[in-house]
Order: sequence, then structure tokens, then C-alpha cells
Amino acid sequence: MAIAYPTFSSLDESQGIETRADPLAQAMFDIGWGRGYTLDMNVREIQAKTLLAHVKQPDTWFGLKYNMNLYRGCVHRCIYCDSRSECYQIEDFDGEVLVKVNAPELLRDELSRKRVKGVIGLGSMNDPFMPLPSPYDLTPGILKIIAEFRFPVHIVTKSDRVLRVVDTLAKINEVYASVSFTVTTADDALAARVEPFAPRPAARFAAMRTLANRGIQTGVTLMPVLPFIEDNEENVIQIVEQAHAHGASYVIPCFGMTLRDRQRVYYYRRLDELFPGLRARYERRFGENWGLNPG
Repeated sequence: MAIAYPTFSSLDESQGIETRADPLAQAMFDIGWGRGYTLDMNVREIQAKTLLAHVKQPDTWFGLKYNMNLYRGCVHRCIYCDSRSECYQIEDFDGEVLVKVNAPELLRDELSRKRVKGVIGLGSMNDPFMPLPSPYDLTPGILKIIAEFRFPVHIVTKSDRVLRVVDTLAKINEVYASVSFTVTTADDALAARVEPFAPRPAARFAAMRTLANRGIQTGVTLMPVLPFIEDNEENVIQIVEQAHAHGASYVIPCFGMTLRDRQRVYYYRRLDELFPGLRARYERRFGENWGLNPG
């Protein structure tokens, strides 16, 4: 199998000068889970101005007070991802990952000035456990800072790499820690098509069991549910049964999906490749609606 290696670069945004470093080692690149896929993606350093965003409206799902994303872009290439939408202003979501390399310093400074503690969320725009090499694998260090300041945390991920930080999560859990695994199908073969570079669902469920055994609250975010692909009773029941069997304390569903501008273009192109003829069914059923409700 030919591997398309990503390259790393450092960008001085004030001068617009970019320098490239050596490509990633092949061992770090095995994220297609033996499915025969290749990935061509660059990683660039950026300096963020702030990190924590205050959640203004009450969060009825996860109880978040603050939210943060350590990266822009994602390597999982899930065909349905809402983060491709123009409103998020990520120009090359599938072509590069931007790493907020000053995130640890920003977080330490911002937490030291917070008078009110609340749940910090990770994973809203991309996966915090992408298989990046250590200089850019920020999440373990970030979680240690959160533990130091004794803030609660909620993480959304598709990755069993969360197990690398289970001891830190146990420390945070002295206050509160919760991990939600996004699962849209319990079928590893189907997941390989719609989430090509994400860990297979079986690995997510196994990680869930480990977290539950450590006393860390964990469960499933069952979202999105792709119309005509995943919105069937058998799929939903399988996910709920697997979640229960692996120690989940909750399943949070959101049936349907969003389909906006660039997200729609990408999704329909992938439908044409993976599920020939299904795009026409979407167009007949949903037209130009951006919120697709299977009901």
C-alpha cells in the first residue's frame, strides 16, 4: 500500500513564512486500520490568541461552561462532518491540521484567572485524540493542567487513544470527568466507509469498558444518524446494546444530520463514490434543507 505522508510546517503568521520539517514516520501514520486508505495531510503550527470560550447558553447535553479546541481540521475524514461548513471558517478542513502550539500556556494563564469553575469541553470541532506526534499531541498535557487546577471536564472522541490519559482522567474525576464516544454505527465495516480514518467502533466500545471500570462516567453520543444509511432500528438497537454491555451510563441521540454548503458538497461527492444512487434520494426527500430530520 502506498502511503501518502503528511508533512509538518511552522508558520509565522506575522510574516507569512512557512518552513517544512521531515515527514512523519510510517508507524505514526497507521490510522486507516488496515483498510487500504491513504491520507495526504499537512500539519501547521499556529499561535492562538485565546483558548477557552465561554458557553453562553445553558448546555443541556453536557453541562459545559467552557469549551476549547486545540486544533483546526481533523484527520478522521468522516464523510458527514459538520465542521466543514463555511460558518466555522476552516478553509482546508481535510487538507491540513492547524495546531495551537501555545495552548498549554494560554490554558494555564486563563484558568488561573477564572473565578468561577465549570465543566470544560473538548472535542466539539475535531477529535482531541488524533494520532499526531508528540510535539503536536497536546491533549495529554492539557488534561494535566486541567487536573492541576481542579476543573471538571467532558470529552467527545471517536478514539481509543483516550486510554493513554486514563490516569489523568481519574485524577480529574476527583472533581468530575466524563468521556462520550461518538458512535453512528456499531458495524465496523460500515464505519470503515463513513469514518475511514477513525478507530473502529469495536475499539471505542472496548475503551469505554476500561474507563467505566476506572469509575469514569462514559457513554455514547449517537449523532449524526445518516438518513437511509444508519437510521434503522437494527443499527440503533445494536449501538444501545453495545453501549450497555460496555459500561455506558448514557446514550445521547440526535437523529438526522446537518448538510450545509461545503459540508453538503463533500458529503454528496462521497455518497456518489460509496453509495451510488443515494444522492438522488436525498435530493428528493430533503431538497435544499440544511437540517435533515428523518422523521
